Amino acid sequence: PVAPGTFASLIAALLYKFFLGNWGWGLYARLWLVVFFVGLVSSTLFSRELRQKDPGKIVIDEVCGQMTALFLVPSSWIAILISFFLFRLFDVAKPYPIRKLERLEEGLGIMADDVLAGVYAGILVHVYLILK
Repeated sequence: PVAPGTFASLIAALLYKFFLGNWGWGLYARLWLVVFFVGLVSSTLFSRELRQKDPGKIVIDEVCGQMTALFLVPSSWIAILISFFLFRLFDVAKPYPIRKLERLEEGLGIMADDVLAGVYAGILVHVYLILK
């Protein structure tokens, strides 16, 4: 009931640390696609059922966004924590054009803003890893 998106992102980050971070990029990308398309369909159906545009009960978008932020990130604690905090920052602050993506129809709007927040976070994590 408290901070469901943050909790879902944290679970995704921990799964990455202890399990998914060891997968090859191809297998990880396929899992990401499954999560994205399952999220697209399920969030569309659930938001219709609740008659809400982006219900807080839907957290698969945060899982997918966090997975995006972690793509090709080493499974070290520091890289994962930076990815987690940056993703949450971008997901909450919604800098341009993330907020615009929320206006997309149904599940696409629910999923797309989190995926772009994950892209922003992932780019910054990789820049940090290159520069450190």
